[in-house]
Amino acid sequence: MENVVQGSATTPANDATHNTGFIVFISIVATIGGFLFGFDSGVINGTVDGLQAAFNSESVGTGFNVSSMLLGCAVGAFFAGRLADYYGRRALLMIAAVLFIISAWGSGIAESSGEFVIYRILGGLAVGAASVMAPAYIAEVSPAKYRGMLTSIQQIAIISGLFCAFLSNYLLAGSAEGSTNPLWLNYEAWRWMFWIELIPAFLFFAMLFFIPESPRFLMVKNKGEKARNVLVRLYGHSVGEQKIGEIKSSLAEDHQPRFSDLIEKTSGKIRPIVWVGVGLATFQQLVGINVVFYYGAVLWQAVGFSESDALLINVISGAISIGACVLALLIIDKVGRKPLLKWGSVGMTVALVMLVVAFVNADQDPSGRLILGDWGPVALICANFYVFFFNMSWGPVMWVMLGEMFPNQIRGSGLAVSGLVQWITNFAITWTFPMMLASIGLAGAYGFYALCAFLSIVFVSKLIYETKGRELEDMQG
Repeated sequence: MENVVQGSATTPANDATHNTGFIVFISIVATIGGFLFGFDSGVINGTVDGLQAAFNSESVGTGFNVSSMLLGCAVGAFFAGRLADYYGRRALLMIAAVLFIISAWGSGIAESSGEFVIYRILGGLAVGAASVMAPAYIAEVSPAKYRGMLTSIQQIAIISGLFCAFLSNYLLAGSAEGSTNPLWLNYEAWRWMFWIELIPAFLFFAMLFFIPESPRFLMVKNKGEKARNVLVRLYGHSVGEQKIGEIKSSLAEDHQPRFSDLIEKTSGKIRPIVWVGVGLATFQQLVGINVVFYYGAVLWQAVGFSESDALLINVISGAISIGACVLALLIIDKVGRKPLLKWGSVGMTVALVMLVVAFVNADQDPSGRLILGDWGPVALICANFYVFFFNMSWGPVMWVMLGEMFPNQIRGSGLAVSGLVQWITNFAITWTFPMMLASIGLAGAYGFYALCAFLSIVFVSKLIYETKGRELEDMQG
């Protein structure tokens, strides 16, 4: 396979000219979408019992209620990448903010499973759009030297959203003495778990009015003067003018971006870079991380913990995740993307294998729940090691690479395809977990995730090339 990037012939811009404060500000605003991505994904974790009670659903129905959002995510990610090529990165983020607001309210007020699924799919459209647009936007406004760090803020935002969802779920369930019990205004606690999301959703929508459109998008749309103004504001006059020339030269094709750009003209085959993006998106989900995020409370209750203890374990895992993401942020532009992916895969493989060993050695009570006994501490430690290794590697690095590794001409289309695959895989893993739990048990399910983690080591070693420190204009497909 050919290299993802070629050597840069461009002299790096002088960092002293960067308007660092403004770049950080707009990056943080963009990552509020990541926070909502995480919150919307994690809030379902504490509502499973409420959904089962309210809608009388069994394992397959519950799996679909939980995973229904992911169908919207797949569609949102796919169309957001292409629509953003026509209407802009910021415009798509604004649409996502509106959908977050509608979904948060509707999911809490839903009176039937069908109504709930509709609102969750709308939220999924927002999550899918934010998942691909936020890292793309940040990559397109960031200096190459700090691009990995700034794009990694997206994953910290995602995990912070998950953590806040876990924490609010724990506190709300505690206040009501159970997620299915009434809380304020005689609405059950699980409904308030969704409504809390309205606060960051409205904040996201308001703050998007204070950030500019991506200069690379403006150049593609032949709005050179607007692009120049943004680049000068980001990098200063001299570097901004230099960037204009670099972007122009990188847009070798004189047509608007389209899906056919993903196919090499000479061979008629899909560009290798697209397969790399698809592989990254697929393996990030096949290792099973979102089973922990979406079904953490179910998992720990299945091995004997109470609902309260299970929700508290989720909070601890969320805090560990944030710490791991911060570590990745600090070292990604020094160590590089490929080493983090590789060692993250190794760590996850070991941790998952140990979890399987713990589940295999557990006893079973008459109701079918596992009793870990002395293996309980081992399972808890390994699960949190697994979460740590994922969030210092595949969690942030996949989004960093998807946002930066595609050439300007195909970035929207490449993100669309990769995002679609990522969310379809996410849906498949999430929907099948309750059925796997009922059929082959925890050991079988986690054995599958361990195998996928091992295969991801091979994928990274053979097919991933380093993008650290490269200008976006130097990315080749």
